[in-house]
Amino acid sequence: MRGTALRIGLTGGIGSGKSTVARTLVACGAALVDADAISRAVTAAGGAAIPEIAAQFGSHLIAADGAMDRERMRQVAFDDPTARRRLESIIHPLVGLETLRQYELAMGAGSRCVVFDIPLLVESGRWRQQLDQVLVVDCREATQIDRVMARNGWPRDVAEKILAGQASRRQRL
Repeated sequence: MRGTALRIGLTGGIGSGKSTVARTLVACGAALVDADAISRAVTAAGGAAIPEIAAQFGSHLIAADGAMDRERMRQVAFDDPTARRRLESIIHPLVGLETLRQYELAMGAGSRCVVFDIPLLVESGRWRQQLDQVLVVDCREATQIDRVMARNGWPRDVAEKILAGQASRRQRL
C-alpha cells in the first residue's frame, strides 16, 4: 500500500472502544476501512466466503438466510483452534483484498488519512509493516466484558472466551 495518505492502524480488543475512536477520526476527515464490516460482508448471505465455509465446515453452519451462522461458528472456532485457523484462512484473504480495494478508492478520492480498523492487527502480523502509525484502544478488561455483554447480549463466559482468544493487552501495547 503506497500513497501520500497517512495510514493509521486502529486496533484493540473486543469492547475496547475502537468504533468510537474510528467515528471520531472519520468526523475529523479520515477515510475508514473497517475489517470487521468487511468480514461480516464476506460471511453474509451471498458473501464470497460462504461456499468455502460450507465446503470446509458443512452446510449446518450456514443459516437459512444463506449467511454464516455466526453464533454456531463462534462456538466451533473458539472451541477448536484448528477450526479457527481454517476459518481465518478462508476469511482473511478475502478481507485483505477488499481492504486494499477500499484503500485504493480512498486514495482515488483524495483522502489524506486512511484509518484501518483492524481488531486482529497484532494477531495477523501482516499489517504492521504497511502502516505509518498504530493506535491501540485500551480499557480495563472488566469494562470490555461489560460492554460486550451489553452490546451483544452474550453471557459472561462467552465474552471472556472471546477476549481470551485475542492478543493480550501486553502484546498490543
